[in-house]
Amino acid sequence: SAPTNFFEKKFDKKLLNMRTQLQRRGEHMKFTPHDYQKTAIKKVLSTPRVGLFLDMGLGKTVITLTAINELMYYNFEINKVLIIAPLRVAESTWSEECNKWEHLKHIKINKVLGSEGTRHKALYNKADIYIINRENVPWLAKEIAGGLAWDFDMVVIDELSSFKSPKSQRFKALKKYISRCKRVVGLTGTPAPNGMMDLWSQIYLLDGGQRLGKTITAYRERFFVPNERNATTIFNYKPKPESEKHINALLSDICMSMQSEDWLKLPQRINFIQNVKFSSSERKQYELFERQSYMEFLEGEVSANSAGVLTNKLLQYCNGAVYTENKTYIEVNQSKIKLLEDMIDVSAGQPVLCFYTFQFDCERICKKFRYAVKLENENHIKMWNDGNIALLLVHPQSAGHGLNLQQGGHIIVWFGLPWSLELYQQANARLYRQGQKNNVLIHHLIVENTVDEKVYKSLQCKSNVQGELLEALKQKYQT
Repeated sequence: SAPTNFFEKKFDKKLLNMRTQLQRRGEHMKFTPHDYQKTAIKKVLSTPRVGLFLDMGLGKTVITLTAINELMYYNFEINKVLIIAPLRVAESTWSEECNKWEHLKHIKINKVLGSEGTRHKALYNKADIYIINRENVPWLAKEIAGGLAWDFDMVVIDELSSFKSPKSQRFKALKKYISRCKRVVGLTGTPAPNGMMDLWSQIYLLDGGQRLGKTITAYRERFFVPNERNATTIFNYKPKPESEKHINALLSDICMSMQSEDWLKLPQRINFIQNVKFSSSERKQYELFERQSYMEFLEGEVSANSAGVLTNKLLQYCNGAVYTENKTYIEVNQSKIKLLEDMIDVSAGQPVLCFYTFQFDCERICKKFRYAVKLENENHIKMWNDGNIALLLVHPQSAGHGLNLQQGGHIIVWFGLPWSLELYQQANARLYRQGQKNNVLIHHLIVENTVDEKVYKSLQCKSNVQGELLEALKQKYQT
């Protein structure tokens, strides 16, 4: 049955130390949730197809597992659960949560990961929960089409926002079979990272189109109007007046949203802009590169993809290197590397979590700082949380979701920024989350008067990066 005791909101140091020691010894802890976790558990139990839009750090994994345990072993409503998650989360997070808590220790998990043979074996062996990474959802659909029975009576989509594109293969594959389930749970902290248009496919997986329409076209025509366009092409759309209010009302019965600041007492989060100054010659080279890149963009087909390519080319230059056509790179400046060195010196030996954008960022940083470690496996996570890594390099796309890194440090440096708000928010939440004991310092290395500034501004105000960039370059270079 549902737990009756609750953690106090304010954890004392002794309790945190005790929990850490228990985890390291592999012993199970008693789950005593916050009030908001109890509310979320009840929402899952009472709503067969539900979206939990919970901010990072609120414990959506243990909330969902507790509800699964209740439905499976107390209410006898479900027998077999499929969890779809990002690869690194699928590999560790869900099983670690089961191993952590006393009330979940009996749940058997099979991970449908690895080679095709290993995935087949995991599917055919008996378990309570089967976990698959989202990239293998199309493969699973092919197996079902080939004769494998779809006997999952509950599906959990961890990071539901990764299904925001109705054109993606993973969405099309899952759409065929998810309606056969008794229960569906969608989990995310960022349901609309790029605007309300992202919601349609996510909600469709929950309700089959009941609330927002059966097609993305119908949804768009109902709630949006063309925004940027020319005589023949509509580049993007904007919501009609009152659309956000109407959409929220439609979703209110099946979706629950919670923000960390409303429920948790977290340390302070402080953002810093560390200005990177180009020399006069570097500034001239950047402006020449910017102009040439924009002219190349104009010569090609104008689309969201090409706008993203243009943005990335300019971001590469700001970071200090540029990819060539044969996939090698040439270094153009050392400005950010030198500032990163200053930031590490100022940190005075405290561990630094550095997010990089491009592979050459990681290579150049590792060449400069021989002690740097690129996050690649579970051992690196443990080493970081144990305080044994001074500089941890992480790409936000591979480690943005589900990783608990808050025990290892409280300083973040963004060597380069992504233009995805979702990746940015999720990455910062690796340290700024429940269990963090220090103020989290987030440093952004920003080259003055470049695309770096535009991307940072757009991330802070949730605006459209590519649209703003193109408009700025149009004004600058078109006569």
